[in-house]
Amino acid sequence: MTQDTRPTALITGASRGLGSALAEQLAETHHIIAVGKTTGALEELDDRIQAKGGEASLAPMDITVEAAMQQLCRSVYDRWGKLDLWVHSAIFSPPLSPAPDMPEKDYDKAFLTNVKATQRLISYVAPLLGTTGRAVFFDDPRAGEAFFGAYGASKAAQIAMARSWQTETAKIGPMVKILTPRPMPTAVRARFFPGEDRAPLTDIREEAARLLPEILS
Repeated sequence: MTQDTRPTALITGASRGLGSALAEQLAETHHIIAVGKTTGALEELDDRIQAKGGEASLAPMDITVEAAMQQLCRSVYDRWGKLDLWVHSAIFSPPLSPAPDMPEKDYDKAFLTNVKATQRLISYVAPLLGTTGRAVFFDDPRAGEAFFGAYGASKAAQIAMARSWQTETAKIGPMVKILTPRPMPTAVRARFFPGEDRAPLTDIREEAARLLPEILS
């Protein structure tokens, strides 16, 4: 399979964590379109992908910037005409706080990133996926847990929206999958649980390898 004929995979949140690990592994079979805010981390991902014979297009962008996402999806259409796979792993994790003391700016950013930006992306990416593509979201059920008000509420809203899309497209496509990764030693988890013993957590690359068959099946 040549690079030009490889299916396309858009990874939003590809600069680190599970998104980066999945991008690296998907690059064995897909052309990766890697979206993230950290240019250096994307370049490091590109180096790893190229070292394995894969190919990536880097998009150092913020998913909350509407014009940037419009430009990204237009560029995908102009170059490939479609998308085969969208993996959405971008997330904002606000600091934990009691509900009465939740900083408004953190709450607003959580909903802007985790809900509003996701809604926009669904509307922009759906036409590219058509009826045969697939979209993947990752659940992290924290709703109702102490101090997780902003993150738990925004993540629950994101997944509720994804589930509605999943139900709507069950018979007509695209396929929408919602997966729940095992606890991993990510930067997000470290912010939530500082000082946690990370030894029992699942290695990020191992978890990516476990999830990959579910993503592609």
